[in-house]
Amino acid sequence: MTPTRENIVAFIADIFERRGAESYLGEPVTMAQHMLQGAKLAEDAGAPDELIAAALLHDIGHYTSEFGPYSPDDTEDNHHDEAGADVLKHFFPPVIVDCVRLHVAAKRYLCATDPGYFDKLSEASVHTLELQGGPMNYQEVAAFEAVPHFREAVRVRLWDEGGKDPDMTTPPFSHYIPLLERVAHA
Repeated sequence: MTPTRENIVAFIADIFERRGAESYLGEPVTMAQHMLQGAKLAEDAGAPDELIAAALLHDIGHYTSEFGPYSPDDTEDNHHDEAGADVLKHFFPPVIVDCVRLHVAAKRYLCATDPGYFDKLSEASVHTLELQGGPMNYQEVAAFEAVPHFREAVRVRLWDEGGKDPDMTTPPFSHYIPLLERVAHA
């Protein structure tokens, strides 16, 4: 199936169905669990539909990147943030696309600006942080803060990091289909 404006939500649902059970980067959850947990955390926080969608879709680039899935032995970043944003930009509003594109940068930003954030990272997140350039320097922080939707991307990143609980119960993907339809066709 080729994604179109009319079938993008079904296209993404198909990806979740076929590939959601894959391991999530050495974490104790699957890819689907991780992404659904991010969405649930956003929903529980009372976030607007666009940020719930961004939290749900933030790692969609792991399914679209030509560099393939992450392995703990990787020595290069696979740029799943850019890959995901490139796919979604044809179908979703800029705030969602920007949050997907910026969620890796937001990790680097938080590690540079929040003294306690690094200590909350999982072992896999620490490893990918190194591959992604480490904490931002002063100039990178200033540049990131000038980007549209950086605050929203930081919120998505916090839900991303929280979405690694093997015991968390989430709604199924189907729960988010109406929300995704609303934001994709807004």
